[in-house]
Amino acid sequence: MGTLLLLIGLNLFNYIDRYILPGEVSLIQREFHSTDQQMGALTTALFVVYMLVAPLTGWLGDRFRRKPLIIAGAVLWSVATLGTAWVHDYWTLYARHALVGVGEATFGIFAPAVLADFYPERDRNRILSIFYLAIPVGAALGYLAGGELGTLWGWRAPFFLCAIPGLAIAALYGWIGREPERGASDHVRATADRSTVLGLFRNPAFLTATFGLATLTFAMGGISAWVPTFLHRSAGLSVGNASLAVSAITVVDGIAGTLVGGWLAQRWLRTNYRALYLLSFWSVALTLPCGVLVFFGPRAWAIPALFAAEFFLFLNTGPLNAAIVNSVSAPVRATAISINLFCIHFFGDSFSPQIIGAISDHTKSLRVGLGATLIFLVISGVILRMGARFAPPLDETV
Repeated sequence: MGTLLLLIGLNLFNYIDRYILPGEVSLIQREFHSTDQQMGALTTALFVVYMLVAPLTGWLGDRFRRKPLIIAGAVLWSVATLGTAWVHDYWTLYARHALVGVGEATFGIFAPAVLADFYPERDRNRILSIFYLAIPVGAALGYLAGGELGTLWGWRAPFFLCAIPGLAIAALYGWIGREPERGASDHVRATADRSTVLGLFRNPAFLTATFGLATLTFAMGGISAWVPTFLHRSAGLSVGNASLAVSAITVVDGIAGTLVGGWLAQRWLRTNYRALYLLSFWSVALTLPCGVLVFFGPRAWAIPALFAAEFFLFLNTGPLNAAIVNSVSAPVRATAISINLFCIHFFGDSFSPQIIGAISDHTKSLRVGLGATLIFLVISGVILRMGARFAPPLDETV
């Protein structure tokens, strides 16, 4: 339990750091006179570096102890965050944001693999649902810090909120964190497509979960990067109020949606081993009409529709990540997670903020740019529904 809490703490500050930037886009643009496409490119820089480093860290995680690797990654992104104090032009900010991707490419890969070795397949949905609660809480705090504290004290100040705590938790994890035996809790048979690197590319359970999440991540990444700015421009909210609204919606929906989704999937798993995929499909299907209302509905409906959309979207957080972890065996789990992260960012949110920014610049409408995310929600739903056919039965024995 202590290791789980420390990993949740690191994940929390990781996501605070990531979502400070979307909360203060307008403030940074005011100083650097940057275009929407340039601001979207900052997220692209982070994830391109993330993707390039991920295959190496995945390989390391399957061959060496993961605890020191997690600590090194946390220290790196915390130090890079402290370096924001010396950022005084767009390209220095670009380099800083790219460097944070190196740190994230360690922690994001190793933490789920470590937790999978503590808990058996049927419990991983529950544990990962708790672990990933850090996403909405961290995102909400990041939006809030960026919009509110950035307005009061300048856009650089909020980044310091997560740097020092990140270093402190990394030190505490080094002191009391445990590393479980690799594969100690696996019960599903380790077939060739589950336990070898080449087998991953012919493992339909892994591939459908990965590409279903990748297309979903395109939509989520683009929306999270631009929705505060959208509310500022299209709903008439101030920068601070837009970030506050998104923060409140994200933290309430994130906690409620993640917990409800994890609970529903856990109960559904009692009678249907395909539940992780099916619950993820319904999460996307219910989000889609709400997204249409957010971007193209009446102005007064934007906030209520966003509230509904985020709730449904967060239902899949634990189940879909558990489906990915359960689709592979311990010998290649870190490598599989690194390939998954490469795919979801390469085909997902590495380029979606920049693409949306470019569409916005070209059409003079951020509404149209964000509308592109709805197409990817449809594709995600189709892939996840197909993936349910390939879900591994959880009652097999090793």
